[in-house]
Amino acid sequence: MSKDVKPYKDSEVEKKKQVEQMFDNISGNYDGLNRVITFGIDLKWRKKVIEMVKKTNPKYILDVATGTGDLAIAMADSDAEKIIGLDISAGMLQVGKDKIQKKKLNKRIEMVQADSENLPYPDDTFDAITVAFGVRNFENLDKGLSEIYRVLSPGGLFVILETSVPTKFLFKQGYKVYSNYILPNIGKLFSKDKSAYQYLSESASVFPFGEKFNNILRKVGFTDVENLPQTFGVSTIYSATKK
Repeated sequence: MSKDVKPYKDSEVEKKKQVEQMFDNISGNYDGLNRVITFGIDLKWRKKVIEMVKKTNPKYILDVATGTGDLAIAMADSDAEKIIGLDISAGMLQVGKDKIQKKKLNKRIEMVQADSENLPYPDDTFDAITVAFGVRNFENLDKGLSEIYRVLSPGGLFVILETSVPTKFLFKQGYKVYSNYILPNIGKLFSKDKSAYQYLSESASVFPFGEKFNNILRKVGFTDVENLPQTFGVSTIYSATKK
């Protein structure tokens, strides 16, 4: 990123620990607020990610920065034998575990607390790896992506869903107003952590998107890199494979 954005500006704690604390703080309200701030459109974006993954018929799937497990749970609709949702936040994972328990998916989905920049798996373990709204929270983006590359099997698919900034004038201006003023205020209504949604807005605004992020993926080693802007460019789906 061109600017190092952290959740708590006055804290000297490393970004990784701040992100963990922030998501622990907002975990109870995260799902409901996500639907509100995206007007439910994020469900449509996630569905596209799932369809892309299902086409490759993966047996083992890793969902990095899984949060409360929405994407991991949705991928249970595939023929995958095992789906692992990994996140640094115990609070988010607990919400996800409760949802998995209710859906009786415990045998197929495992929730794991771990650092995305130090994945606890051998090389070439997973046939497909996904990240939804998580890569911009990596403290070291190159390291996190390199770890994902390492544990992805040759020929495996990597799909990322992440926020981006619209490039067309009217949409770009509207996005700035919404992300800088409206989104943080909505977040304050739902969460006691006033810094969290300000951070999510700021981190989105400085994250490299489109061709810039494509080039980062290529530098790490990924091939067949593509980006697919969604809903006027407010989010983007990236796909890439491992040689």
